[in-house]
Amino acid sequence: MAKMEVKTSLLDNMIGVGDMVLLEPLSEESFISNLKQRFDHSEIYTYIGSVVISINPYRSLPIYSPDKVEEYRNRNFYELRPHIFALSDEAYRSLRDQDKDQCILITGESGAGKTEASKLVMSYVAAVCGKGAEVNQVKEQLLQSNPVLEAFGNAKTVRNDNSSRFGKYMDIEFDFKGDPLGGVISNYLLEKSRVVKQPRGERNFHIFYQILSGGSEDLLEKLKLERDFNQYNYLSLGSAIVSGVDDAANFRTVRNAMQIVGFMEHETQSVFEVVAAVLKLGNIEFKPESRVNGLDESKIKDKNELKEICELTGIDQSVLERAFSFRTVEAKQEKVSTTLNVAQAYYARDALAKNLYSRLFSWLVSRINESIKAQTKVRKKVMGVLDIYGFEIFEENSFEQFIINYCNEKLQQIFIELTLKEEQEEYIREGIEWTHIEYFNNAIICDLIENNQNGILAMLDEECLRPGVVTDDTFLEKLNQICATHQHFESRMSKCARFLNDTSLPHSCFRIQHYAGKVMYQVEGFVDKNNDLLYRDLSQAMWKANHSLIKALFPEGNPAKINLKRPPTAGSQFKSSVATLMKNLQTKNPNYIRCIKPNDKKAAHIFNEALVCHQVRYLGLLENVRVRRAGYAFRQLYEPCLERYKMLCKQTWPHWKGPARAGVEVLFGELEIPEEEFSLGRSKIFIRNPRTLFTLEDLRKQRLEDLATLIQKIYRGWKCRTHFLLMKKGQIVIAAWYRRYAQQKKYQQTKSSAIIVQSYIRGWKARKLLCELKHQKRCEEAVTTIAAYWHGAQARGELRRLKEEARNKLAIAVIWSYWLGFKVRREYRKFFRANAGKKIYEFILQKLMQKYFLEMKNKMPSLSPVDKNWPARPYLFLDSTHKELKRIFHLWRCKKYRDQFTDQKKLIYEEKLEASELFKDKKALYPASVGQPFQGAYLEISKNPKYKKLKDAVEEKIIIAEIVKKINRANGKCSARIFLLTKNNLLVADQKSGQIKSEVPLGDVIKVSMSSQNDGFFAVHLKEGSGAAGKGDFLFSSDHLIEMATKLYRTTLSQTKQKLDIEISDEFLVQFRQDKVCVKFVRGNQKNGNIPTCKRKTNRLLEVAVP
Repeated sequence: MAKMEVKTSLLDNMIGVGDMVLLEPLSEESFISNLKQRFDHSEIYTYIGSVVISINPYRSLPIYSPDKVEEYRNRNFYELRPHIFALSDEAYRSLRDQDKDQCILITGESGAGKTEASKLVMSYVAAVCGKGAEVNQVKEQLLQSNPVLEAFGNAKTVRNDNSSRFGKYMDIEFDFKGDPLGGVISNYLLEKSRVVKQPRGERNFHIFYQILSGGSEDLLEKLKLERDFNQYNYLSLGSAIVSGVDDAANFRTVRNAMQIVGFMEHETQSVFEVVAAVLKLGNIEFKPESRVNGLDESKIKDKNELKEICELTGIDQSVLERAFSFRTVEAKQEKVSTTLNVAQAYYARDALAKNLYSRLFSWLVSRINESIKAQTKVRKKVMGVLDIYGFEIFEENSFEQFIINYCNEKLQQIFIELTLKEEQEEYIREGIEWTHIEYFNNAIICDLIENNQNGILAMLDEECLRPGVVTDDTFLEKLNQICATHQHFESRMSKCARFLNDTSLPHSCFRIQHYAGKVMYQVEGFVDKNNDLLYRDLSQAMWKANHSLIKALFPEGNPAKINLKRPPTAGSQFKSSVATLMKNLQTKNPNYIRCIKPNDKKAAHIFNEALVCHQVRYLGLLENVRVRRAGYAFRQLYEPCLERYKMLCKQTWPHWKGPARAGVEVLFGELEIPEEEFSLGRSKIFIRNPRTLFTLEDLRKQRLEDLATLIQKIYRGWKCRTHFLLMKKGQIVIAAWYRRYAQQKKYQQTKSSAIIVQSYIRGWKARKLLCELKHQKRCEEAVTTIAAYWHGAQARGELRRLKEEARNKLAIAVIWSYWLGFKVRREYRKFFRANAGKKIYEFILQKLMQKYFLEMKNKMPSLSPVDKNWPARPYLFLDSTHKELKRIFHLWRCKKYRDQFTDQKKLIYEEKLEASELFKDKKALYPASVGQPFQGAYLEISKNPKYKKLKDAVEEKIIIAEIVKKINRANGKCSARIFLLTKNNLLVADQKSGQIKSEVPLGDVIKVSMSSQNDGFFAVHLKEGSGAAGKGDFLFSSDHLIEMATKLYRTTLSQTKQKLDIEISDEFLVQFRQDKVCVKFVRGNQKNGNIPTCKRKTNRLLEVAVP
């Protein structure tokens, strides 16, 4: 019962129909209505079998949290509500467990959410695969490649604020455990015409606006750019600012992502310089000039922009200026130079800008591939993610839309083929009879475009290569001649259009009936965009640049490698790329995500049924449902089917002990379901009609209500019985306690009465005895009183006599003293008046001083030299005396404190003083080391038998013996070593065996480098050419860095009489064999607490993350 309640299914609490295969009745209206019902309840995902339909909500939904990832992890595809995580998990588990290469095809029109869907797939795979430092680094690099490519390849369009203007296919490579090893990215047809011109309401590529908004003043000054968008002709001004998009913050994200992916600082700077050069190319303007021979030529109006471009790229200004004004044509051994008029000069400028940006983008993809590619050569499993432009139908459709729609035709073709193939393979695998399914095959449309003889692309290439006058009109004429009879081609001159009533088709256009509908293409620009020519003079000018990146982008400009062969056209290149992509996809198990845009306003909660209906048609979703339902609408494994519906049959409820298939047969036989409504495969049951499934669900729902009623009845009976037994038990306990209480109370009353009687008897006896004792005592006291009165009378008489005698003697002494005083006063009266004031002053002063010293004796502070307390000054005239006493006392107690020191303790304080001079206010770790005593020998080598061999090898006195972490030169990992410092040498030994690995004389140590952060990393630099410097410098990590550096400094000074250089910097160079590696300390959040971590980022960079 508990197990049954835990199990979930796609059919539980279903809003609308979660799988369109189960939709009844199936029609376009019911299909759209079901999507709208689910969209209104924030259910944006719907299945068509194993295909996921995703509707862009244009808002954030709480369905992508880590808890959701765990919820869908390792779950059956139909076990939970439709979600993109379910498809991602199914693909990942098939790759990991069944060793099947996977591909995820994400299609839909611009603004439907394809890019976000690909990010969600990659983030889910990254979350569920293995963990570890290297694996996390690979995952982070794969995820961070997206912001870089989006910045350089995405732009704001009228349909999408972050529209991908290129096709991207990423192969993510995994090892046998399912952990990512790396990836390879392929890009298709970057819309480079956007660099020089953007449609109304759209922007150029994001990176231009991000640099101008987020670049620092220093960076913009280096790139010779201004922050104002109005200064650049290539930027559309009406749509420069997009609400909800922070270009400055996105620029910081892009720079951080480039660093994580592996771009060096100089590479990033070179990329930004190329972007700045493209921006400034748009500001170059030309003016016409007439030559003496009557030919028109062009000149640059303002050469300041040209000068700044040449300074950025390192090109000679005269070379680039000539390339904009002249064109050299080579034929065999002849060279002909012609001038360019203004129109041709502008064409050359825009062609250079487009080629420069397009080649930069291709270089970025190659550079990212170099960083994220798998380092191992073992056999790899592959998961491909295809995020490519969707079918496009605009008011004005040109060469780019023609190429994009051709790619979507090929994707639709492979989608239908692979879907039918997958369906047929499952039927054969399960032993179900396969029936042929009729469907529209768009191969005829693909053949119209790509046929090598009569295809549109072939005729376009032929027209581009034909000598003579070649225009877009001549190309259209050729199409009318060859394709006139084709049923999917229409133009004003073709046979298929003569009987049409549509007179809106212009003469300069042709129309193709695609699988998604009719699209009219304007032939203007087809020939130029297919040619994609860049004058050789410009290529050679770019190759002469001192800028290494630009020079690498134009290898054909090398005069030593001149190739007179015409380069392939854009159409043929894209056709070849699509053929390679299709071949790659056919080798993998496909998974489909169909993205739909609910409205054109990019607003939440709006569902435009007409727009969605149009997308459903050209995505062929209804046809896909019909293909899935041509045989059986629903299929399920026997075990979950029996687990879900076993309560409908008495023989299978509550437990079926036989095989699951036999249980399903018994179940369906008991329910009297007709045999033609289902078929039994080898591992699954196939249900033909959705009504049968819904009937089962209704029966299950009713049965669950009956079971719930039964459970409630049993529970209430158990609860009442339990309550009665509990009350009965309580009554017995209460009665027992009451009887005990009554007996105790009766006993206490009897005991109290007996005690009262006893007390009264004892009181009477005591009072009687007391009366007798009082009478006896009174008699004795009377005798004593009489005797005392008699002795008192005798004593008082004697006292009176003695007092009278003493009073007489005192009177005589007083009279005598008064007489003597009178004589003295009479004798010394003349002296007394002259010295009275001085004597009184000296006497008072002497008494005050005596009082001050007696009080100071009781108020003295402690003998601690750091005690700052001192008694307050009592009198102003004692101010100097008070200060001098304080000074003398402090010197005295300091001497007393020093007298207690041993020679060893004095040495420790000298080392502490040395450490303060070296590191105070320089190293963040120093304050924590002040209170720690310097022990030196942290390893008791002499007492540990494990290090006997090491003890025998070291004859000198050991100053420092500690276990440190030595940083591996190859990968940045740590290994434990014993660090020994003696009077003359520095030794490094193996921790386990005690064997000495390196021995360095102190004379060969020239410098110690460390960061200013709160870490224990330090580098020991060795003298070049010394015997110990063969493998390069040492990089260690220690918990006692301050002590080790101080002792090494003092020992080296004592031995060599030279001060050791202590370098404190967050970035320094370390010599590893023949290479110099930069060690860089950065702030970062540590997953393993506050322990710094070291990672080898590139061959030239070792990064230490400090908390």
